[in-house]
Amino acid sequence: MNEKSLIKLIKSSLQSSYIGDDCAYLKDLGIVVTQDSLVEDVHFKRDLITPFQLGYKTVMVNISDVCASGAEPKYLTISLSLPDTVDENFVKEFYDGAKNAAEDVKIVGGDLTGSDKIYISASAIGSDTGRKISSRSNAKDGYKIIVSGEHGSSAYGLALLLKNNLSPDERFNNKFVNAHLMPAAQREFSREIAENIKDDYAMMDTSDGLADALMQIAQASRVTIDIETSKILHDPIVDMDTVLYGGEDYQLVAAVPKYILKNTDAYTIIGDVKTGNAGLVIDGKSYTDIDNKLYKHFKE
Repeated sequence: MNEKSLIKLIKSSLQSSYIGDDCAYLKDLGIVVTQDSLVEDVHFKRDLITPFQLGYKTVMVNISDVCASGAEPKYLTISLSLPDTVDENFVKEFYDGAKNAAEDVKIVGGDLTGSDKIYISASAIGSDTGRKISSRSNAKDGYKIIVSGEHGSSAYGLALLLKNNLSPDERFNNKFVNAHLMPAAQREFSREIAENIKDDYAMMDTSDGLADALMQIAQASRVTIDIETSKILHDPIVDMDTVLYGGEDYQLVAAVPKYILKNTDAYTIIGDVKTGNAGLVIDGKSYTDIDNKLYKHFKE
């Protein structure tokens, strides 16, 4: 099975115009809605993350999707399926982490069930009031590609964790490990664009990798996105493959008209949108398919 093929199948079966972006935009209600799942031994290992960090990351993953739409995050629900090996202390610490990440976003409910391992499903709702909502199909010729923050740090942090040779102190103070276990949704980057832009624009988070987000925007918008890797902010210790394909950074990438750009450190311009075949040009080399470089949720 292939995740993207399954999404196409579901969209075709439902004949839904809402499926395809990070959030479904319910314009008649003035809200966006998203849902994400975290599965033990797929998205996290219990011995490599604390309950607090797991709750924190659960919330941030969903807030990041709302930010990618340009909406203001407002409400969250969280459902937990838990095995007998999990106690009340785990649940308390999990929700302490969730509340810490949520800040002014209200956690308003969810569900609890038993299971063989930990399954987490969270849903977030955002408001479109005073904001223009994005779509990955809105990139246009002449737009600039901008990104927030550094890339590759989370995947590098995961690699360090999997080596399992970090001391307890290093796990809590290592820059890369923190980028992986406790990412920060880019709320200000999202707000600045969504409140000030007049034209349609494309925006996604980089949860599945920067290159994947760029490719999805290029294909949905039927344009060529041309980027220079030398312009992408990253720690010098992180190699470019990890920067482009590592994922779980939860930064934002956007295709926006030039007038929205300001002289600021809040983002970096890494490329341009051009007419042409739907795909990427990375340092002069063209790509129409990068699936072989990406993480796969399903065995094919």
